[in-house]
Amino acid sequence: MTSQKGMIPYKPYQPTVESLESARTLRKILERRRSVRFFSDRPVPRELIEELVRAAGSAPSGANKQPWRFVAISDPEIKREIRLAAEAEEREFYERRAGDRWLDDIAPLGTDANKPFLEIAPWLIAVFRLSHDDVGGQTYYTQESVGIAVGMFLATAQVAGLATLTHTPSPMKFLAKILRRPENERPFLLIPVGYPSEDCMVPDISRKPLEEILVYDRAAE
Repeated sequence: MTSQKGMIPYKPYQPTVESLESARTLRKILERRRSVRFFSDRPVPRELIEELVRAAGSAPSGANKQPWRFVAISDPEIKREIRLAAEAEEREFYERRAGDRWLDDIAPLGTDANKPFLEIAPWLIAVFRLSHDDVGGQTYYTQESVGIAVGMFLATAQVAGLATLTHTPSPMKFLAKILRRPENERPFLLIPVGYPSEDCMVPDISRKPLEEILVYDRAAE
């Protein structure tokens, strides 16, 4: 193959074991991931957080614009501000905005407007979506791109033995205000990161079986 300007040879990852075994091993690790709301205050090194963000930053993105910003928060005062603001939005949600069907659907998860984990978890990672880049350039497919990056962040945290939660108080404009982010950064997600508490409990739920989520080719006529 002739070389093209601006292109370099692809160097694929080579598993040390057979491909199916490698995929199965990772799948079993990821299957054990749960959304955790009971965190330990055990410290998590900054270097470990940086590795998670490096993994997230390797995600594909529209036109390689990498339209994400990860803000890592460990300051107790800032975490307290975020908790108070998030709980205010959550109270509005539970008391006024959420319909009966929505409340019925989330009832098995045991959630409410109280979010103590936002102060207990050693780190909060606020993920922002860039509506345009830092010099005014256009970004593309930002929702999809940031979503993929977040998935890679969560997967890497799981492999590292950390617990995470995808927290989405709505609206989340308070995050940009508290963290003093520029106008082009739009709040996307808030991820508490740490180790689970010794008495951590999670909802007794199950995942859909493969036959409900995988289809080959197209449906029969």
